[in-house]
Amino acid sequence: MSMFRIATPLAAIGVAVGLAMAIGSLQAKPVTYKLPPETAQFKPGPNLDVVQANCSGCHSADYVQTQPRGPKFGKDFWTAEVNKMIKVYGAPIEANDIPKIVEYLAAAYQ
Repeated sequence: MSMFRIATPLAAIGVAVGLAMAIGSLQAKPVTYKLPPETAQFKPGPNLDVVQANCSGCHSADYVQTQPRGPKFGKDFWTAEVNKMIKVYGAPIEANDIPKIVEYLAAAYQ
């Protein structure tokens, strides 16, 4: 009975080591794919370069163009949207870029 207790853990270790070696020898191949052409561009406006640098890494201009527009969708609306991108989705936007992005969005997409 004591041999069985000793052999079982040793066998499990041997299987685990063998499995780890087999998995370690596998190599992932790089995946490449062609992106479709852009269907939308950010509109010209103040701080467009800041918007392109901060926003287009996560989504295209199409996403911005689908947001509601009109008089009540000004700076307060866009400030909330930019803060949502940071707090909810983890967008890596520097604090000093927030007012620049809001200025652009309010001017170009109201």
